Amino acid sequence: MTAPVVEQAAEWYEPGAHPVAPGVHRIPLALPVPSLHAVNVYVVEDPDGPVLIDSGWAMPDSRTALEDALRTLGHGLDDVSQFLVTHAHRDHYSQALALRGSFGTRVRIGRGERPSIEASAAPRDGDSRQVEMLRRCGAGDLAAEIAGIPRDPSDQEAPLTAPDAWLDDGERVALGARGLDVFATPGHTRGHVVLRDAAAGLLFAGDHVLPHISPSIGLEAEPERRPLRSYLDSLRLVRDMPDTLLLPAHGPVTASTHARIDELVEHHAARLDAAAAQVRAGHVTAFEVAAAMTWTRRRRSLADLDAFSRMLAVLEIEAHLDVLADQGLLDAHEEGGVRRYASRA
Repeated sequence: MTAPVVEQAAEWYEPGAHPVAPGVHRIPLALPVPSLHAVNVYVVEDPDGPVLIDSGWAMPDSRTALEDALRTLGHGLDDVSQFLVTHAHRDHYSQALALRGSFGTRVRIGRGERPSIEASAAPRDGDSRQVEMLRRCGAGDLAAEIAGIPRDPSDQEAPLTAPDAWLDDGERVALGARGLDVFATPGHTRGHVVLRDAAAGLLFAGDHVLPHISPSIGLEAEPERRPLRSYLDSLRLVRDMPDTLLLPAHGPVTASTHARIDELVEHHAARLDAAAAQVRAGHVTAFEVAAAMTWTRRRRSLADLDAFSRMLAVLEIEAHLDVLADQGLLDAHEEGGVRRYASRA
């Protein structure tokens, strides 16, 4: 069963509480990331109080916007019974932790997020994992640039802490007459989960399936070694289920989860082919391959991107090259701390 799409605001990120389905509203909360605009928080009505899927970034304006939108539904922040969080990125998780501190609200998140949550809360000696990975990709100058970006002294964000309980793959969360089935969908992060209401034809997809962009892969404190392989497996998992309305964390509600998954699979297949072609052309590191390719819908060169986007691009290419190596299409070995690739074809 696929639910009909309820008419949305002119722009998906317009503030307010937008109806999605009976007993479900979408609240977009603005983000300090212009390319993303906002994160969708979904309000699911329950006899014990509204349940929120994802929470927004812990910022004063975000808290005010959430409070204002809930008020239009007849709720206050203190009425929220629990947060079910799809993954541990700050735009999804940090406001849940902040509101737990204010009201004692119960917070749950996928069990697979535990390593990254614990790593983000612990003092770290040396560079981030992403800087280490960039060096392995042959992007030493970019690694130094990322490592040298000064931390904003006004950034006093609290460290991520553990939830009250974990969400487990295969679990069913009972909410009154509604049941939400939990599915582990690693890839975007190692512990990402989606929540599926089969009876209503709804998929609360987090960042696993987004309608306009392909999500980053493995950007977290403790990434897994083969995030793209996990991501493609997770796409197949959801594609094999009956189709549903797509309720993404970024972007408008979309009629078919299957249709968007098909587009994402096609995108990654094309990216795998392009990466393999660049290795055949003589580019031997992830950085070299990324620099030889174009990026964004405007087909920009790697050098034209900002440092953070260049980092994402290089790490995405490494993930693609490792999938090609796993498929036996490339040879891979490390030399001097840099991972190098060669074509078998």
